[in-house]
Amino acid sequence: MRRTRILTAVLALAAGLLAGGPPALAADGPRQTAAPAADTYTWKNARVDGGGFVPGIVFNRSEKNLAYARTDIGGAYRWQEPTRTWTPLLDSVGWDDWGHTGVVSLASDPVDPDRVYAAVGTYTNDWDPGNGAVLRSADRGASWRKADLPFKLGGNMPGRGMGERLAVDPNRNSVLYLGAPSGKGLWRSTDSGATWSQVTNFPNPGNYAQDPSDTSGYASDNQGIVWVTFDESTGTSGSATRTIYVGVADKENAVYRSTDAGATWQRLAGQPTGYLAHKGVLDTDNGHLYIAYSDKGGPYDGGKGRLYRYATATGTWTDISPVAEADTYYGFSGLTVDRQDPGTVMATAYSSWWPDTQIFRSTDSGATWTKAWDYTSYPDRENRYTMDVSSVPWLTWGAHPSPPEQTPKLGWMTEALEIDPFDSDRMMYGTGATVYGTGNLTQWDKGGKFTITPMVRGLEETAVNDLASPPSGAPLLSALGDIGGFRHTDLAKVPSMMFTQPTFTSTTSLDFAEAKPDTVVRVGDLDSGPHVAFSTDNGANWFAGTDPSGVSGGGTVAAAADGSRFVWSPQGAGVHHTTGFGTSWSASSGIPAGAVVESDRVDPKTFYGFKSGTFYVSTDGGATFRESAATGLPGGDSVRFKALPGGRGDIWLAGGASDGAYGLWHSTDGGATFTKLPNVQQADTVGFGKAAPGASYQTLFTSAKIDGVRGIFRSTDRGASWTRVNDDAHQWGWTGAAITGDPRVYGRVYVATNGRGVVYGDTSETGGGDGGGGTDPDPQPSGACAVTYKVTHQWSGGFQADVRLTNTGTTPWTGWTLAFSFADGQKVTQMWNAEYTQSGAAVTAGNVGWNAGVAAGSSVGFGFTGSWSGTNAKPAAFRMGDRGCTVN
Repeated sequence: MRRTRILTAVLALAAGLLAGGPPALAADGPRQTAAPAADTYTWKNARVDGGGFVPGIVFNRSEKNLAYARTDIGGAYRWQEPTRTWTPLLDSVGWDDWGHTGVVSLASDPVDPDRVYAAVGTYTNDWDPGNGAVLRSADRGASWRKADLPFKLGGNMPGRGMGERLAVDPNRNSVLYLGAPSGKGLWRSTDSGATWSQVTNFPNPGNYAQDPSDTSGYASDNQGIVWVTFDESTGTSGSATRTIYVGVADKENAVYRSTDAGATWQRLAGQPTGYLAHKGVLDTDNGHLYIAYSDKGGPYDGGKGRLYRYATATGTWTDISPVAEADTYYGFSGLTVDRQDPGTVMATAYSSWWPDTQIFRSTDSGATWTKAWDYTSYPDRENRYTMDVSSVPWLTWGAHPSPPEQTPKLGWMTEALEIDPFDSDRMMYGTGATVYGTGNLTQWDKGGKFTITPMVRGLEETAVNDLASPPSGAPLLSALGDIGGFRHTDLAKVPSMMFTQPTFTSTTSLDFAEAKPDTVVRVGDLDSGPHVAFSTDNGANWFAGTDPSGVSGGGTVAAAADGSRFVWSPQGAGVHHTTGFGTSWSASSGIPAGAVVESDRVDPKTFYGFKSGTFYVSTDGGATFRESAATGLPGGDSVRFKALPGGRGDIWLAGGASDGAYGLWHSTDGGATFTKLPNVQQADTVGFGKAAPGASYQTLFTSAKIDGVRGIFRSTDRGASWTRVNDDAHQWGWTGAAITGDPRVYGRVYVATNGRGVVYGDTSETGGGDGGGGTDPDPQPSGACAVTYKVTHQWSGGFQADVRLTNTGTTPWTGWTLAFSFADGQKVTQMWNAEYTQSGAAVTAGNVGWNAGVAAGSSVGFGFTGSWSGTNAKPAAFRMGDRGCTVN
């Protein structure tokens, strides 16, 4: 997945239970500690499971089941073997250090397994105003101390899949090396990461840049020193390792060696040229240094590649590439050795986007290779593996590709590949969307098939652009970078599919009609095709709208309170309005292109906009806007505002910048005037939730700085006073994209992060919520019913179906359960908008909490995916209790 993400607003200027996580990062020396949270919240993730690029996986070499993963923008994680989940380790990174959620390298101490190190920093250009740092922990990432560096690091820069750039000397573990980008060279610590100094005699800081002409500094930065590998056989415990290999981003001089513990360095003689050395993995048992080469730095690009084996005793280089150079259209990067059987080596074709990535395996030190898949007769292919993504079903992308492409894919951007050093059967690898793994890898060599499944639970890595929590229907709708977004009917479960029809690469904005929340609109980015989509069933199903001329990106969108019309401010075109569902759009007047737009939540003809310090109001459905006379608002465009549900003309506006107006403003006259709240120094988001017990005004939430403390805050008295609801252990870097409360659960707040997904908190004052927005089904309703069953998609071995249940009686239902049987052995694999059980052919589906009530004459719908073989006949009968339903 392409994750070259640039944070908006201030940044453009410059599963698990998370409660009880690590304390705030500790810099060496005194530090200020934020005030404790005034309310104790329990924090969790709305489960997506993955959603982003995992460029590095690191197993500890001395302790079984100790493993770490690094992400490009979403922090680091530690594997929990008993639950087979990942625990986040960097949630304590605060607002000012947001760049430290990007992890360019990890190192787990092979001598003292309690120690772990992370080299952090997101961008090396001015997108990230702060320098990088090396974090060190003596308790496996439960707490950290920080050593600031005099240069930047690039966890989300080109080349981030190479590595590892950070390494611990396996014989003298107080010695560490770090490869730096941007021409900063090689760095060393001799005090377990507390201080760092440059290795001034290292001869080559690298010279490769992806695109030297890029004026932003992103693709034009020198990728620098990219990996460090120790030959532990050349040292003894307590003494520094003598031989060290270093990979450099230089196509002519890619690998260097020191044989005197770093005192002097030499370029390895006879090495291949014309390629970058992405990885260097040493097999000391056999004296082989394996190197994966690519002609590009990755993680997206790569046209040619080679694999080489270097004999450390003789200096002999051997090309062990599994295919001829002419047949590569990809680079090699993922590289691992089986420590239980060192002659076994594996590598990936990381940049093979189509039809799939490739994984290669050799059991004779690279003399011969086999592939994870191969063609039988093109385009047909045979796989040595099976894939089961039922735990994360959206990994199919809802796609039905033609051969040789398959779904789910084996992966892409596969730069992380590791065989468990204690278990030859376990292997994990990272992709652009998840962590996959297997527990029976050696079936590869036995003629059987090994099974690949997601090993990603707890690792939440989405970048969140917008959030909505409607008053009915699903409790959470999200607009996400890279994977579009989801409709969560149960926060504790992975949704079956991201938003599709169309599938945006990133959804930039979404909204629902306040009085008709089944009507939803979203806009987003797409290489080709429409940039707007609509739903009439609360986001369960979608259909594409039509773009106005010139649209190049999603922008922001607003739905009228009654769903009768929409206003859209897309990229590439000015603000437009439409009645109905966007079959045609008309240009709005009086408002500049690029304005942020929102709707009044009571008056369906009133819309609002903001651009460059000016507030705009339309009272004719978005056809014309007029400038408000309001003054004193932020001068830039780092602003987010919302109108209060149920309050006509009641608007809250957050935003600004430290060099100008910055804070939270309130208007009660439809934006004609605004009053700045004096007790809020800075604010970047604002949202509303259910009113507190005894209160008449909805609860306010904001990501803000109040009383000198940055955090997530709640007010139950219209902003007169504020309570911090997060704490120093739960900060998640930058939280400036979106926030919303839940209109049905007092105290619940959903927070958008840039790389840690959607986190939500429940207050201890009410005991929290059930996480799913639902309760157990109510007693069986009485009255007549009708059912429509429709297979909406069908493919070899699988299908998707929608079921609509209508109350044809005269009394409302307060809960429902529908029973039916399959005639042909079909099996439900995933169901949404209903809870289900299946026993043999019999299926029982029951309401979730939010759709239990069905008025007379109204309908409720649910859907599911299933497996089938032979035939796929529809169920012949449906029953509610002892009553049969009419089948339409």
